[in-house]
Amino acid sequence: MSATKPQLASFRSIGAYVPEKILSNEDLEKMVDTTDEWITKRTGIKERHIADKDESTSDMGAKAAQKAIERAGLKAEDIDLVLCATVTPDYFNMPSTACIISDKIGIRNVQAFDISAACSGFVYALSVAKAFIESGMKKNVLVVGAEKFSSIVDYTDRSTCILFGDGAGAAVISATEKEDEAFVDVHASADGNYADFLVTPAPGSVNPVSQQVIDEGLNFVQMKGNETFKLAVKTLTKDVKEILEKNAIASDDIPHFIPHQANYRIIKAVGDALKMKEEQVVRTVHKYGNTSAASIPMAINDIWESGRLQKGELMLLDTFGGGLTWASALLPFAGESC
Repeated sequence: MSATKPQLASFRSIGAYVPEKILSNEDLEKMVDTTDEWITKRTGIKERHIADKDESTSDMGAKAAQKAIERAGLKAEDIDLVLCATVTPDYFNMPSTACIISDKIGIRNVQAFDISAACSGFVYALSVAKAFIESGMKKNVLVVGAEKFSSIVDYTDRSTCILFGDGAGAAVISATEKEDEAFVDVHASADGNYADFLVTPAPGSVNPVSQQVIDEGLNFVQMKGNETFKLAVKTLTKDVKEILEKNAIASDDIPHFIPHQANYRIIKAVGDALKMKEEQVVRTVHKYGNTSAASIPMAINDIWESGRLQKGELMLLDTFGGGLTWASALLPFAGESC
């Protein structure tokens, strides 16, 4: 008898959704003490999309997920695991947003759960999907990154309200026996010593809901901007160098470097440190802002829909978020070109 080939994980498809409403820098000038020039110079962000009041994280995630499933040539009943990376779940904190997304797109009696790793959530979820598939437990995993960050942003705080937007991205990770379709590597790590760099203080067991919590705005995201910027550049650069060296791949061999879209200055600093050419670096931060766990899949979707991402091309993902968490991944796009 011939030996059975091991089951490998492949990135089969991508989909995304962004709300219609746009919040521009000019709009923010009327809300807080800031200017388009100041925001653009410091972040590279020109606008961000904002969900309607009656539009939830799961609504956006479901729309992105449906696209990803269709583009993979699958049906809802083919999915055997649903993962949702988010820090803005529909409910704090049950049921999981993954369960709600599953219901909205007709996935029944399938394991579903959320992953909370802030902006690193999507790549964290990819590592989980990879493990489930390589173990032989699952065949088709739906991975969603979805955020309604506007629900935890204080629009009187100019240090944070200029940064974040809403949206969702989704991918189908499927089993394959073809090595040229398979994930090359995924790294994911964390250091809770820096937990206070990026935090939403409430609600939770530390600060349960109370009038004081509301009065003090503890339900809004808080960030130590300068400290986070410096550590992000250092950590992202180090992590990418390590995953490339481990797999004997040169930065010149990466057609698509897709970093987390938090800040143009971070993206440029990391790209420069890795000696990446401008055409290698994917940038969408100018039109979406920081969409946390949705950031990377939304960026992948952008280059797929524009025809820049072709079947078999290698992607290098790199991300950093609250926790603090960080992650990187090397993988070819195994789906069909747009």
